Amino acid sequence: MSPQGGDVRKGLARRLLDRMLVGGEVLEVEQVAARMRRIRIGGAALAGLTWTPGQHVRVLIGDGGGLLGGVLRTYSIWAFDPSWEAMDLIGYDHGGDSPGASWVRNAEPGQEVAFTRPDGGFVLREQAPYHLFAGEETASVAFGAMLRALPPDRPAFGVVEAEEPGGHLELPRELVGVCRDGAPAARSEVLVNTVRELDLPDGPGVAYLAGEARTIQAVRAHLVGERGWPRKDVRTKPFWTPGRKGMD
Repeated sequence: MSPQGGDVRKGLARRLLDRMLVGGEVLEVEQVAARMRRIRIGGAALAGLTWTPGQHVRVLIGDGGGLLGGVLRTYSIWAFDPSWEAMDLIGYDHGGDSPGASWVRNAEPGQEVAFTRPDGGFVLREQAPYHLFAGEETASVAFGAMLRALPPDRPAFGVVEAEEPGGHLELPRELVGVCRDGAPAARSEVLVNTVRELDLPDGPGVAYLAGEARTIQAVRAHLVGERGWPRKDVRTKPFWTPGRKGMD
């Protein structure tokens, strides 16, 4: 391919990406838990967006664009109001050198950011008699937004797991907080056993399970197999699992 042809392809890719993404700027950054940072992104382009609590955006990380060397990484939205022209993401820094963890660790005011519009079906089923939440650090951001959106008279129960006591994100409603204390987050027996011990109302509500894929499969198996919940009342969102890339 000639250099001119390569430039044309890059130009087309850039224009396509610009139509897919929204541009903004990091306004402020705050440490909100041991490994979690709140990153506020603002800009006039945010005024036209819509969001349902529980949804996420995918942030473009790297030089150029998704077709030009960058990668997209998914972050749940903690809070957003179009009138702000700003939204808050909270990212989890697992300590590795992956693009997503590095972006969370190094984000600072003034940086330009490009991201997709809010998306995702992991949202509240509002007519549920009660709501059950279970997951670890990566799930707690979506849980926080969903809990904030619940009517005050709608019961909510749940378990959030973290590595250590200081690793818990402060949520709008009180859920049971447990710690792994060095145990692996994948296939977490700590989370499953604590959900098993919850004193829930008679009959199923709607469950929202998010985080490591195999752990939420085990929690779903408990709810369906041991408590007799219909599968349709258990909503799952696998964010990660060891050895897999590209999960939300």
